[in-house]
Amino acid sequence: MDFNISEKGQDYLKRVKQFMRDEIFPIEEQYHKELASQENRWVVLPIIKELKEKAKAQGLWNMFFPDDKYGCGLLNSDYALIAEETGRSFIAPEIFNCNAPDTGNMEVLIHYGSEEQKAEWLPKLLSGEIRSAFCMTEPAVASSDATNMEATATVEGDEVVLNGRKWWSTGIGHPDCKVGIFMGVTDPDAQKHRRHSMVLVPLDTPGITVERMLPVFGAYDEPYGHGQVLFDNVRLPKSAIIAGPGRGFEIAQGRLGPGRVHHCMRAIGAAERALEIMIKRAMTREAFGRPIAKLGGNPDIIANARMNIEQARLLTLKCAWALDTKGIMGALQEVSMIKAVVPKMLQQIVDDAIQIHGGAGVSDDDFPLTALFGYARVLRLADGPDEVHRAMVARLELRKYKS
Repeated sequence: MDFNISEKGQDYLKRVKQFMRDEIFPIEEQYHKELASQENRWVVLPIIKELKEKAKAQGLWNMFFPDDKYGCGLLNSDYALIAEETGRSFIAPEIFNCNAPDTGNMEVLIHYGSEEQKAEWLPKLLSGEIRSAFCMTEPAVASSDATNMEATATVEGDEVVLNGRKWWSTGIGHPDCKVGIFMGVTDPDAQKHRRHSMVLVPLDTPGITVERMLPVFGAYDEPYGHGQVLFDNVRLPKSAIIAGPGRGFEIAQGRLGPGRVHHCMRAIGAAERALEIMIKRAMTREAFGRPIAKLGGNPDIIANARMNIEQARLLTLKCAWALDTKGIMGALQEVSMIKAVVPKMLQQIVDDAIQIHGGAGVSDDDFPLTALFGYARVLRLADGPDEVHRAMVARLELRKYKS
């Protein structure tokens, strides 16, 4: 396995780092203050639109997709390090049009969408004109087992009819969110992984109600947000079904491999930022006559943070390499391993950073640590909880010992 990225990847990484230093980091603090001052925070501030245009003009756009027809033609292993860099900022992924769930939804359309579906939605998503949502998790069932899903996508003649309540539909609060992907049961009598379909849903279709936005530790993550959405007899042409009825799980499997690499590398970038904030605080504050960095077990905390980040990065880069060389079926164990390891690593580092900051660590007025902690904690549930991924790792490991 080779962790050297291509010359093209090195060029993009260098330019992304430069853009982050010159354009994003200098305005980030002021951006968050300005957004917080708005009476309505579900808005796109002018600075975001301005930076998106600058990024697009520099070709730093849609870097997530490994095909130069739709993206920049970077390998997963190339983009992984770019995702890490963008993970140091809450706003950077959108500025480069590399934000979830748009990335995964665009990949679904590219790989599984009909020509009609692509023509209608891909140009708007690829240009950043609109945003999208992914509606899968449900409040009434344990969605860690997706076969529990109760929402329905019933075929009636030339139509598909959607009914059910979804929640944690990320991005649904964004003012530019215009389309969603809904997953529901089409044939309850089919084999359990052939029962479900994914349906492309314009969000202005009658019968769709965003019932509420869901806070994470009291924060709503404006202007993106996570919503609870009711689908009440939502009628669409049968052609809105992606790839045909019964292929929902197949599409989900293809969607989640690269997406988990993106999530995990962004989380590693967030961990690097948390460690940087922790060390700066620990070196500049004194207690009992010594810098906090040298008190008690704090040197061990700093050392463990560095070692854990390095281990997590190597595992995630291995996963990206496996996806590039073997495809999703050759990287199943690695995909589950990184999803179980990386968010937990981030959560621990952020928790340690909060502790070293003392009272300032739990106040979001001065440091971004509470937001980073909420992000890490949510990520341990998003795209499957830790326990499901560990179970997959164990199942694949035990399979190696079958005679």
